Amino acid sequence: MLDHNETVDLIVAAQSGDEKAKEKLIVNNMPLIKSIAARYRNKMIEYDDLLQLGAMGLVKAINNFDVSFGVRFSTYAVPMIAGEIKRFIRDDGAIKVSRALKSISLKIRQITSEYKQTHGDAPTVEYLAKKLGVDPQEVVFAMDSSKYPVSLYEKYDDENSQCVMDKLATGEDGDELIDKMILKDFIKTLPCREKTVIVLRYFKDKTQSEIAKILGVSQVQVSRIESRIISEMKKALA
Repeated sequence: MLDHNETVDLIVAAQSGDEKAKEKLIVNNMPLIKSIAARYRNKMIEYDDLLQLGAMGLVKAINNFDVSFGVRFSTYAVPMIAGEIKRFIRDDGAIKVSRALKSISLKIRQITSEYKQTHGDAPTVEYLAKKLGVDPQEVVFAMDSSKYPVSLYEKYDDENSQCVMDKLATGEDGDELIDKMILKDFIKTLPCREKTVIVLRYFKDKTQSEIAKILGVSQVQVSRIESRIISEMKKALA
């Protein structure tokens, strides 16, 4: 495992175009990708695809991470990885199409993401077709096929397995678990006083006035600290 300084050095190198540094970051963060991808199994998306989506999210985190953030890279990377998977599930997840079409859809998504980072807008169908070496019609078909709905009563594997409706009814929420992971890492990065405010306020059920007396500050200061932290939390969970 890489320590914080090694990770930062590799990120700086990767952002400068060092592909070996980027590859090393992906390899060393694969356990993190796997732990997040595992939360989204049984979503009618193959596990290998989830890992690929997670890796795409990690690459985005590598490209966009600012070492001046003052937080661990994993804290920043978790919502990026989870977000990439959640967006795919939201937009394309409930699909029943061929493996080949899903593969093309994933490649289109990756190329589009890279193109937007460089050019600021989405690539044309012709550009995607040229990059993939396929006809433009095939690109359009792959993109459109991802919009086809699947019945809520479609079985996952066989007639004895759960259907989508059963899964929805269980109350299992992978997103909630991911959010808890993000919040846990976020709270760890807070300065001592700010961490104390959050712990006392939301884990010990203290009022702002009670916290102010404990810390020897005004209630207004506690309110401002709490508001700022909550705002930062919301950004982390966005």
